[in-house]
Amino acid sequence: MKGAKSLTVVIKLGTSSIVDEKTHEPLLPILTLIVSTAVKLRKDGHKVVIVSSGAIGVGLQRMDQDKRPKHLHELQALAAIGQCRLMSLWDSFFGHYRQPIAQILLTRNDIADRTRYLNAQNTMVGLLDMGVIPIVNENDTLAVAEIKFGDNDTLSAITAGMVHADFLFLMTDVDCLYDKNPRTNPDAKAIEVVEDISSVQADVSSAGSSLGTGGMATKIVAAKLATSAGVMTVITRSSSPGNITQIVRHVQDTSRPLQQAEDPLSEPAEPLPAEDSAKPIRDRYFWLLHGLAPHGTLYIDAGAHRALAHKAGLLPVGVLDVEGSFASHEAVRIVVVERNLEPGPDGKLWHGTPHEVGRALVNYAASEIQRIKGHRSKEIQSILDYADSDYVADRDNVSLFQRESRPVSPI
Repeated sequence: MKGAKSLTVVIKLGTSSIVDEKTHEPLLPILTLIVSTAVKLRKDGHKVVIVSSGAIGVGLQRMDQDKRPKHLHELQALAAIGQCRLMSLWDSFFGHYRQPIAQILLTRNDIADRTRYLNAQNTMVGLLDMGVIPIVNENDTLAVAEIKFGDNDTLSAITAGMVHADFLFLMTDVDCLYDKNPRTNPDAKAIEVVEDISSVQADVSSAGSSLGTGGMATKIVAAKLATSAGVMTVITRSSSPGNITQIVRHVQDTSRPLQQAEDPLSEPAEPLPAEDSAKPIRDRYFWLLHGLAPHGTLYIDAGAHRALAHKAGLLPVGVLDVEGSFASHEAVRIVVVERNLEPGPDGKLWHGTPHEVGRALVNYAASEIQRIKGHRSKEIQSILDYADSDYVADRDNVSLFQRESRPVSPI
């Protein structure tokens, strides 16, 4: 591997890959294989991040409880108990290889705050440069419903974007993506390579294990998020982590995407290439799209959308409607609709199916945008008695989705 490019690899493990669903005992054989794989990647010169669930599952075993409790404070207490044991397990396994690790616990608030996001990013980059393997998990002892990531699939995708990873491996109890649930449909067909992730029609209705919060649906969402940042995403079986080193080495040796390989791997895996790998969403724009929780919606016309696509800011004349209550400098959804020539019977200035195309940090509050919408910038001063900016949102504070737009329900 001498002279080969150093890659950054993020490996995500769900609770079902770490502890037994019934006994809650740690799955030591799988953990051993994962650690061995991570060490091999390090010896090959690659940087490795592990996103590890399992704190609550380990906490259940520690406290001899059979079922995951329903109350938030009980879950948080079990997470606090289990996180200590979980990190002890990881440290013990990696210690046999003299491989240093570090613990990083995040909440959505850590990602939403730009300074804390950058601090987390700089910490991870610093650890990777030192040859350390960061073990990332959601801080379940602090997170509540409003600030939870919801599952570590999403957290792993955000982590992959933060460190500019080359690969994200979503380890699960199936070997790849299927068009139907393979547990209940023997005729389910594997989807080994996805060229356009927006066209995926897999059966994602099933939830994860009784201990976890994810499932195939969250993995598809995570894959869309990660590939938008230029990260190749692979879904593969956690009991066969050798797939990781095979895929990384194969792509590195051939210098071609996995789907172009002449000798595909015998164990199926599912790479999800970036929708527009030539222009991955990076850094600030990635943070705007995926780090912030939107507090409202701006409905804009096609002309304003074209202007944003050509790197112009969002002017009030292009705004047709406002939804939600938000302050200045808060995040909002950007939704494109068709402009009416005259207000409709309901008074609306637009019609058609709304499509979300991006996110923005706005210069004005919702009530202020409601007053200046449809007006020219030079009129802002006379309408509001002040004008902090000619733009509803500066272009540096707007980030558009890559190619895909999302239908939304009209107000």
